[in-house]
Amino acid sequence: MRTITLRHPAVVGLSVVALITVGCSNGTTLDASVQPQVGLIATSETAAPPAEVKLTGERGVEVTLTGPIAAKYASATEYQRQALGEPLTGDRNAGTRESGLVFQQFQGGVITAVNDEAGTPGYITWGRIREAWNVPREPDGTPAVTGENGSVGPLGAPTSDENAVGDLLVTTFQHGKISYDPKSGQVEVTVNGTVVPSGL
Repeated sequence: MRTITLRHPAVVGLSVVALITVGCSNGTTLDASVQPQVGLIATSETAAPPAEVKLTGERGVEVTLTGPIAAKYASATEYQRQALGEPLTGDRNAGTRESGLVFQQFQGGVITAVNDEAGTPGYITWGRIREAWNVPREPDGTPAVTGENGSVGPLGAPTSDENAVGDLLVTTFQHGKISYDPKSGQVEVTVNGTVVPSGL
């Protein structure tokens, strides 16, 4: 049996390739009575992230997300969006840090990116991990009232969303990680390879 395959490109919106398989034969001649079979394989390009996302924030104030913050919110799951809640307003709740980190606080979490350049990944930090990240710490990670917290603290900026690792939820940071065990409620903070008190 011999199979003849013809490939014919066609453009319909996105690039589509039609594969046409024509008939089968007894090995010597082509059987014209067999109907061609057609299968379509569609390929697509990833849509560009939105330049901005408009949301209604607290007290009905419109909040416009831009850059990596807008891209991260646009790509967030429905669960993540609901858990984040409404964006908070005011200079203290959104902007750019001296380091260049951009952020937007929400009722239930924060979205951050190390800068506002296109293509820079944004990350969502929330819950007990966010609480531990916001504990003021000395440079070695030890909790201290006079220490720094969040992205300017010893952990630095997030480098991942919260991910399941076995039974734990883990977020990585520039200089460490925070693990949360939902079953026990325990939080473990690691700064530069050393486990330090969570401060919670």
